[in-house]
Amino acid sequence: MPRVCIAGATGWAGSALAEGVMAAPDLTLVSAVARSAAGSDLGTALGGEAIGVPVRATVDEALVADVDVLVDYTSHAAVGANVRSAIQYGVAVVVGSSGLTALDFVEIDALARGHGVGVIAAGNFSLTAAMAQAAALLVARHLPSLEVIDYADASKPDAPSGTARELAERLAAAGGSSTEVTDAADSVTTAARGTLVGSVRVHSVRLPSFSVSTEVVFGLPDERLTIRHDAGMSAAPYVAGTLLAIRSVVGRVGLTRGLDTLLAE
Repeated sequence: MPRVCIAGATGWAGSALAEGVMAAPDLTLVSAVARSAAGSDLGTALGGEAIGVPVRATVDEALVADVDVLVDYTSHAAVGANVRSAIQYGVAVVVGSSGLTALDFVEIDALARGHGVGVIAAGNFSLTAAMAQAAALLVARHLPSLEVIDYADASKPDAPSGTARELAERLAAAGGSSTEVTDAADSVTTAARGTLVGSVRVHSVRLPSFSVSTEVVFGLPDERLTIRHDAGMSAAPYVAGTLLAIRSVVGRVGLTRGLDTLLAE
C-alpha cells in the first residue's frame, strides 16, 4: 500500500487530492507539506477534525517519515526543488505543478534513473484533458501545421500553463509546427506570434473569469480542425488521474510524461 505525501496539501488542488487519497482503500496519506499550516494536523488545517497526518513546512521535513510517493501540487517556483529533493531521498514523484521546462525534465529523468525511482508528470491530470491531448497527438501526425491557445484567469502566474506547455512540447516532438512569418527580421510581427515552445507557437490569454482551457488549431488549405479542453471551476477532475499516477509510479524508473501515456498502457 503506497504511503503518500502531498506537497501543497492545503491548496486548491492539493486539498481535493488529500480527500481522494484518504478515501482510497489502497493508499495511505502519511504526511503533507504546506508552509502556512506547518506544525498542525492536516484535518484541522482543512477545517475538520484531526486525522493524524502532520503538516510540515518543507518537503525535506515531510520525507523524514517513511514515504513511497511525493505528489507535488505547489507552485512553479517550488516544484523543481521539491522534485529533486524527493528523488534524492529515493522517493517516487507525481508532478501536478506547472513551471518545469523541457530542459528541467531532461535533468529530472537522468536524476530519477540515477536513483532508481520513477517520476510521472502531467500538465493536466484531468482524464478528459488527457483524451484531448491523445487526440491532438494523433491528428498532428496527419495535420502538422498547428498552433496552441492557452486560456486562464488573470491571476495565473505562469504562461504558458503547464497543460499548454506539455501539449506544445509533445506536439513538436510528433512533428507539429507553426507557420513562421515571411520576414523574420520584422520584430513587431514576430512579437505578436506568441511564445515558441519547440516548433509550436503558444498564445496565452489571461483574463478574469477564465478557468484553464487549452485549444489546438490545425490548418490545411481551406479547412481547419480545433480540439479544445475546458476545465470547470473545481479541482475534482484532477483527482482520478492523479490517483492513477500514484498507483502507477511505484516500481517505475525514470520520467513518464502525460496522463494519456498511462491511459494507453
